[in-house]
Amino acid sequence: MHNRCVAVLGHADSPTDAVEDYCHYLASALAARGTSLTVARVRWMEAGWNAALAEFTEKFPGKGTSWFLLQYTALAWSRRGFSWRFLKVLRHLKKSGARCAVVFHDVESYSGSRLVDRIRRAVQLHTMRIASRLADLSVFTIPPEKISWLAAPSPKAAFIPVGANLPSPEQAWQQADLKKEAAPAVAVFSVTGGKAGTEEIKLIAEAAVFATEHIGPIRVVVLGRNSAIAKTHLQERLGAAPVQVSVHGLLPADQVVRVLVACDVMLSVRGPISTRRGSAIAGIACGLPLIAIQGWETAPPLTEAGVVFVPPEESDNFGPALVRVLADLPFRAKLANRSREAYARYFSWDVIASQFAEAMRMCEAKHKPQPKRWR
Repeated sequence: MHNRCVAVLGHADSPTDAVEDYCHYLASALAARGTSLTVARVRWMEAGWNAALAEFTEKFPGKGTSWFLLQYTALAWSRRGFSWRFLKVLRHLKKSGARCAVVFHDVESYSGSRLVDRIRRAVQLHTMRIASRLADLSVFTIPPEKISWLAAPSPKAAFIPVGANLPSPEQAWQQADLKKEAAPAVAVFSVTGGKAGTEEIKLIAEAAVFATEHIGPIRVVVLGRNSAIAKTHLQERLGAAPVQVSVHGLLPADQVVRVLVACDVMLSVRGPISTRRGSAIAGIACGLPLIAIQGWETAPPLTEAGVVFVPPEESDNFGPALVRVLADLPFRAKLANRSREAYARYFSWDVIASQFAEAMRMCEAKHKPQPKRWR
């Protein structure tokens, strides 16, 4: 049976929207399985909520579609993260007779100690709890047992990791070793802005300096968000250390693959690594060993990839971990092979599409009307 589905997005992120990219890659993978997925937005910021919902409903009447996959991040549905209007969209679609799945890209509420932060956190928790209850299917990008606001396992819940927003990275694996240069290259994919970014740059610089003291000159290759801003601060912290810094900024996805596969290892410093961290999954998809902070979201199948975990209280161990990966070639090769195997088994778009199709099929089977039995 050919299914027609719609991925529902809110306001677009800028300068790039990883969730929209996620939906397009998922659409391509589902198409190979006979399911069409149209990517559409509720343009609430441009048109206002009532007009945006009317416009969306006119284009996509609920009963003519197999599934609506609503993509949840707090800022996609509110300028300041007060995401309660997301429930308005979900209820509107349910009222029209649509079958709805909510894909939780944000799985926890925002932190902060100010009064406004506490109110925002309460709104987000309320929104996620009600959305999970109303949805026919809840798709979580980390294991549900890791989520604090889920009181108990739900039969409507499915765990599906995010994929890498990259085109066929496995096709570049065979060319990876041919692109290595003499000085080993350390990839950094995206840096957070603000205070968090300053701490990330500090970790990168300290690890790089430590590595040069033990194995000689290295290259640090920075790409993605805030990479141009990071370059100046990173060079200041590196001082006279023999580290060549290359900055690529925002690149088309195919060029991201070419840059990453030419590196030897990835430093993942944007907080604890998890199955919803797309930049880390990109490194795994490109067959790289990773060095990353371990946190409460860190769980299988991510732990099966080639990741060297650093406890959050031991962030100064990034340097020794980097030296071990770069200096021990058999160990590095083993980690790279584990990343490739994990990508093929868990993080490829074909696998992810298969999990979506199965989750929707099982949900439909549970709610399929049973034939009447005549005595």
